[in-house]
Amino acid sequence: MFELKVKTRFAGAHQLAMVGRKCENLHGHNWQIEVFVKGDQLNGAGVLADFGDIKRAVRSVVDGELDHKFLNELPAFKDKQPTSELIAVYIAGKVQAYLDKNIDENVVVSRVMAWESDDACAIYYPTPVVTQ
Repeated sequence: MFELKVKTRFAGAHQLAMVGRKCENLHGHNWQIEVFVKGDQLNGAGVLADFGDIKRAVRSVVDGELDHKFLNELPAFKDKQPTSELIAVYIAGKVQAYLDKNIDENVVVSRVMAWESDDACAIYYPTPVVTQ
């Protein structure tokens, strides 16, 4: 098993209801996002996947959809709060869709870490799809 990681950052604002304290006020974070992908097989070049391809997948979501946005107003969070946990879930799904279409179906997102500060993050581990 091989695992690769790429990191990126984005700035965004959100407002969380029902969590108490300061988070119910409109506020922002400079999120750091870490996306891990894994797979069993290396390609003919001896790599699991090209880092540039993985970075493009992550940036298409982070830069293209989340950066400098009021996250509560995005369609992805229409009926749910843009918590760090759900941001990680959203990024994992979008990156996996990109990988399936453009890279290799054997390369999967193994986890996404959404750091909302230097000392607090949410980690999402996508459930592996079992095929028979």
